[in-house]
Amino acid sequence: MERRKIKLFPYRVEARVEQVSEIPKGIEMIQAPAVWGQTRGKGITVAILDTGCEVSHPDLKGRVAGGRNFTDDDNGNPDVFVDYNGHGTHVAGTIAAISNNTGVVGAAPEANLLILKVLNKDGSGQYEWIINGINYAVEQKADIISMSLGGPEDVPEMHEAIQRAVAANILVICAAGNEGDGNFATDEFGYPGSYNEVISVGAVDLQRNSTNFTNSNNEVDLVAPGAGILSTYLNKTYATLSGTSMATPHVSGAMALIKLIANESFGRDLTEPELYAQLIKRTIPLGNSPRLEGNGLLYLTAQEELAKVFTPAVVAKVLSL
Repeated sequence: MERRKIKLFPYRVEARVEQVSEIPKGIEMIQAPAVWGQTRGKGITVAILDTGCEVSHPDLKGRVAGGRNFTDDDNGNPDVFVDYNGHGTHVAGTIAAISNNTGVVGAAPEANLLILKVLNKDGSGQYEWIINGINYAVEQKADIISMSLGGPEDVPEMHEAIQRAVAANILVICAAGNEGDGNFATDEFGYPGSYNEVISVGAVDLQRNSTNFTNSNNEVDLVAPGAGILSTYLNKTYATLSGTSMATPHVSGAMALIKLIANESFGRDLTEPELYAQLIKRTIPLGNSPRLEGNGLLYLTAQEELAKVFTPAVVAKVLSL
């Protein structure tokens, strides 16, 4: 395969702090704490394809179940998946940072993380690394693949790897991209986020307003908090970052919760399309074009909120649509 490059979508590091003790506003906004009484994601494995992870961060200790390096960092040693960039560690914290009365907490604080380093310290990589990471996640029987990365090229081999993952009943969740121009009528496509098989995530700010950087196109599935997102960072610190890269792990962590709740509710293991439907039922519209927000904002208690307003018959009809 020709050695073309793929990169992190551009993102902003807005602040770094040494110590915090709070539930990040984005985690509260998607209503994750409201379902922790049912599950915190235990038993679900989320494969993070990114720049690696600072495994020694106190908020991530015990959450990393394994990992592998597919990049040229550390002379290509497959057993060293250290994060020298910070992006992967930030994503990991939003998904599954533990709740220990200090630091931050992720959407699914008991989920397992499989760290697949497919981007090097510069935040760039080869498509071959991405493909190998996807294939490895399939081999390891991950439940969810989270990718906050992308490029302008539609690479058939990468698309085929994603299709294999989805066929294996793995939910593939990708950032929509940060090339937006604030005009929903124009298309901005980034891959793998624009493949129909993936769950494509756009970004809103913490006031539920659409961000001016989020891509708009007809493949966006939903939006999540992606501006001013506090999470784990390098050297055991914390940072506030913005980008669809930050929105994506909110959905990845939420899907760990949804999968457990839905499987228990139905008394069987749901298929990937069925789990996608369960996700979409947990969104609320914000009034923007579907090309900008897809089905709306991730909101884990959407069904419960709907039940407070409408009769059971009306709720059943709405959820069947």
